[in-house]
Amino acid sequence: MILLLGGTGEARRLAGRLHDVGVPVVSSLAGDVAELRLPVGEVRIGGFGGVPGLVDYLGAARIDGVIDATHPFAAGITANAAAACQAVGTPLLRLSRPGWSGRPDAGDWSWVEDLSQARQVAGSLGRRLFLTTGRQGIGQFLEWSDRYVLVRAVDPPTLELPGSWELLLARGPFSVEAEQELMTSRGIEVLVTKDSGGSATVTKLDAAAHVGVRVVIVRRPKVPAGVEVVDSIDAALRWALAP
Repeated sequence: MILLLGGTGEARRLAGRLHDVGVPVVSSLAGDVAELRLPVGEVRIGGFGGVPGLVDYLGAARIDGVIDATHPFAAGITANAAAACQAVGTPLLRLSRPGWSGRPDAGDWSWVEDLSQARQVAGSLGRRLFLTTGRQGIGQFLEWSDRYVLVRAVDPPTLELPGSWELLLARGPFSVEAEQELMTSRGIEVLVTKDSGGSATVTKLDAAAHVGVRVVIVRRPKVPAGVEVVDSIDAALRWALAP
């Protein structure tokens, strides 16, 4: 039995692959998005109650292995999975899609360690900003009430946004042409984003390069020491099928 910590497109596809080859899998979703895209097979929604709760679940559900295929920035979930699996001796694999640091234009971006540093750096580069860091971190940028900020998110943020801001609720993928038009029509000077990786959201970086928008990008959090990491669904499937 595999516990698949999901919520990403890679997790949904991996659940389907595991189901197709007859590997029992239960997908766990945090449930913090209004319209969840459910994978095939058994699904549980909601947290475990930290490390102790996850330890209890691993034993009660007789989990043979855990695959953490959560978002690259879901550092809390990844840390809890590492601690729980180490505590009970359950094998753990981290499936994390490749980031964007290998792009030819990545050297032109301003790389930062966290959202606080992103605010400082981006705020010094322009006064018309495009914020695509997710709704949960928006509070870090609320002091930008003196400038135009375009916020794009899947679900509405829980915080009240300054009057000079614009909220755009949309779910990708978006074409390069659409991203260029969006940035141009709003006069965007700086794109603030995270090194989430993947092909679904990379078009904003292509568009920024085309229209001359500066990029401030947050580095990924480090994976806990000792956790095996793969960057493809095929590699994760081989791990799950290994004797």
